[in-house]
Amino acid sequence: MTDNLESKIKLLPTSPGVYVMLDSEQNVIYVGKAKNLKNRVTQYFRNGLKTEKVYAMVKSVDDFYYVLTHTERDALSMENNLIKKYKPKYNILLKDDKSYPYIRVDLKEDFPRFTVVRKIKKDGAKYFGPYMLNFSVNDVLDIIKEAYKIRPCTKKLTGKSQRECLNYHLGLCLAPCANKCSSKEYREKVKSAIDFLSGNDDGVEKLLKEKMLKLAENEEFERALQIKEKLSVFEKMKEKKITALNRYISADFISVKSDGLFSAIAVLFVRGGKSMGVKCYQAQTLSGSDSERLEEFISAFYDGGREIPEEIVCEYQVDSVLTQKICEQAGKKVDFILSKKGVKKSLLEMAGKNASEYLEKYIDKIVRKHEVKELSLLRLKTLLNLKRTPNRMECYDISHISGVDKVGAMVVFTNGEPDKQNYRRFKIKTVAGNDDFACMQEVLRRRFSKLNTDEEERFARPDLIVIDGGKGQLSSVKEIFDEFSIEGIDLISLAEREEEIFTLDSSQSIKLPRSDKALQMLIRMRDETHRFAITFNRNLRNKRTLKSLLTEIQGIGKKKRDALIDKFKDIDSIISAPIEELSKTSGIGEKLAIKIKEFLLKNGSN
Repeated sequence: MTDNLESKIKLLPTSPGVYVMLDSEQNVIYVGKAKNLKNRVTQYFRNGLKTEKVYAMVKSVDDFYYVLTHTERDALSMENNLIKKYKPKYNILLKDDKSYPYIRVDLKEDFPRFTVVRKIKKDGAKYFGPYMLNFSVNDVLDIIKEAYKIRPCTKKLTGKSQRECLNYHLGLCLAPCANKCSSKEYREKVKSAIDFLSGNDDGVEKLLKEKMLKLAENEEFERALQIKEKLSVFEKMKEKKITALNRYISADFISVKSDGLFSAIAVLFVRGGKSMGVKCYQAQTLSGSDSERLEEFISAFYDGGREIPEEIVCEYQVDSVLTQKICEQAGKKVDFILSKKGVKKSLLEMAGKNASEYLEKYIDKIVRKHEVKELSLLRLKTLLNLKRTPNRMECYDISHISGVDKVGAMVVFTNGEPDKQNYRRFKIKTVAGNDDFACMQEVLRRRFSKLNTDEEERFARPDLIVIDGGKGQLSSVKEIFDEFSIEGIDLISLAEREEEIFTLDSSQSIKLPRSDKALQMLIRMRDETHRFAITFNRNLRNKRTLKSLLTEIQGIGKKKRDALIDKFKDIDSIISAPIEELSKTSGIGEKLAIKIKEFLLKNGSN
């Protein structure tokens, strides 16, 4: 941070307002609002976890300015205006949003038409959509034309009778241009079509089927087939109907999902009681919490003419200033709902599932893996209040069966990845019986004995030690830390049942969502240690069992037994080995090899 920036930050007021970040060429790169300007702007320049996006933005900041406002509402309004004006690259711009079609009808016209548009205007017309399903919006218009005979043409109606077109003769238009119907009759049809688009589609299927059968009776098979295709589209529309919802309901279900490093937002559209599909977005925001991401998204998403439904269902309480702004934009009451049960909760969960999938795919396909690991390590440092970023982490576990063949395992992760050449195994030597705490203490005592010695090159000093277990295991290892006066190495434990993290700083555990990348890294390391410990324990048991069985075979002494164990390791390997290979073992000939196999097949196979 430059001296100029540091001086300006110190002078920031605690009032609400808008801040504008500038690069070295004085281009606006980010615009934000704040209840407290000093607190918000200071956050960007503090040390701590930041995504690549935030790092890039902060690194690019050469200067900033701010504008004080009377209220948060004023700040929100000004923020939107400045974002529209400057289009800063680090703000949510939704520039990747595909423009989905809507159906528009203007009831101010004498004989209204239904048309397809891709942008909603505040012109008093009615809009239906967005249509983002597995059929064309033009198919919906065709159903309206077929069922209600609404005029499709752009012909200007003067009141004077004109010659009707082919659509009238095909039964697709009431021909108001030729005075074949009254304004009242036409408007009744328009009203029925609006009811259909609003979710009341009970009569459409009946109308289309009657028309199809009549055409078939008149041997107009080509036209009957066309209506059959319209019925097929109608069936697809019915499949999208959510039976437990009011058929007239229009709502957007918005879900935010985060893995601690990145976020995704999904919007599930319901119109006329039907699911119209889901659209996912990467959360382009520098705010800290999911609730802040949600509010920034809502503010940007509904700005600039997008249709605003009667209900917006989401997972977090939305600030009253923002809800009032949305209602004013919509020109109607918009209910913001925190859905906790029923079909609305299920739909919100569906949106959440789509957001999670998008987030996972975004991470896997777009974000570089090393960046995820680097940020996960930074997040661990911040969340656990560690002394340093845990670039070298060691995890420990104990394995035995009823106190027999007790072993310890040490797994090392370097820069977030398994470092297998530095894994270590320990046979427990001093502990009698079944005492995991004492076993763990022995392992750590032996490990710390390598510090500050010639062996430290092979046993490099870790940044963080992770113990498999809860508060009890953590406390027992802390005794070893004190015994060796260990400084500069952090210590935590991870309890498997609830995946709780315990630290020395607090008696309360830290609980993170399973989707959190930092927690996933710890779980991965703990599971790897558990696997490594169990494998070592199993190998010891197998060797002990093999040694015991070989002792029972006449003609097998200590040298031959050791040679077999060194070469084949376990019973199954000897049983599966060809006689020729077995007989090549030092001191073992073909006759003894056959004898060994027969004995182990009888006494040692599982």
